[in-house]
Amino acid sequence: MDIHDFARRYTAAWCSQDPARVASFFAADGGSLQVNSGPPSVGREAIAETARGFMMAFPDLEVRMDRLEAADEFHAVYHWTLLGSNTGPGGTGNRVAISGYEEWTFDAEGFVKSSLGHFDGVEYKRQLGAAAGRVQWQDGWEKPMDSDQLAEFLGE
Repeated sequence: MDIHDFARRYTAAWCSQDPARVASFFAADGGSLQVNSGPPSVGREAIAETARGFMMAFPDLEVRMDRLEAADEFHAVYHWTLLGSNTGPGGTGNRVAISGYEEWTFDAEGFVKSSLGHFDGVEYKRQLGAAAGRVQWQDGWEKPMDSDQLAEFLGE
């Protein structure tokens, strides 16, 4: 497997506004994507829902691959920058530019078995202009949160 080609195609999938395309990079038998310390999305359907949440929140979502560190044929670290305007349902309208990384573990067939994603949740919140009180997420539902709950939600 050409890991650099894989990462380029994965980046393009995030920019495609097609959540299933992102999910197709994950193992069909329980691949997982975890964002910060949140609960993992397990299985392609759940991973697609996570991707859909970002795509809905940022209709002009652009992901850029910053670099790729390939440790061996089963492990790599994918560094990225997410750019977009939070103009989706309930969005703040603010422009976001946040960098992070994913720690990938591959299965024998070359699919992501596990992705542990990391980014600065406090900086993300600051750029969004979100304040403690109510957070709108993914499919449009709002959840009242105090500052501690918001920090936990963002994986801090």
